Amino acid sequence: MFPLHLRSSSRSGRAGRSGRAASRPPLVAVAFGAALLLASCSGTVTAGPGAAPAPSVEAQPGLGDDDGGLGADDGVVPFGESVSLRDDVAAMTGLTPELRDALERAEAAAVADRGLRFTFVDGWRSVGYQEELFERAVQKYGSEAEAARWVKRGDDSKHVTGEAVDLETADAMDWLNRFGDEFGLCQVYTNELWHFELTADDAGECPPQLRDGSAG
Repeated sequence: MFPLHLRSSSRSGRAGRSGRAASRPPLVAVAFGAALLLASCSGTVTAGPGAAPAPSVEAQPGLGDDDGGLGADDGVVPFGESVSLRDDVAAMTGLTPELRDALERAEAAAVADRGLRFTFVDGWRSVGYQEELFERAVQKYGSEAEAARWVKRGDDSKHVTGEAVDLETADAMDWLNRFGDEFGLCQVYTNELWHFELTADDAGECPPQLRDGSAG
């Protein structure tokens, strides 16, 4: 939950696999709209990189210079940066083997389909990092109830158990939302296009999305 930013990659896509891309509506436009909505709440919108920039939205307080003593060993990905599955950092190495395997297989398919690699703004987090994010969310949104829509406390978060990732780019969110179920990967929360977990059943069906993190 609660990525540091939301950006759109400048990579151009190729035709979808076996025509399935045409059968599932793209979510890039939805992600763009969500970015604008979040920006209206946070007041932060900046142009992303590439020839066709899209909004980069600060969807959480971010640690910035005031890191509270937390660092890479806690799973912190510095604000404005991202990591990949190939990076030897705690945010990636702390993921469960099952989730890593699913993401690696999905990324290989996305590369073959569109030349698209996944980048992440969040993966595994320490309990301390998760608690810090929750406290900052309370300050940002004004109450624990509102903060809980965007970030969970401590051990309640799948980030802490290494069972969740937050994607960086809108095109990766779009691809994984349409094809992730083939690898067991599902978007869990309606209000978080970036958050994916390994929750599909044996038949490859994702459960109904929850409205936000406070719903379960």
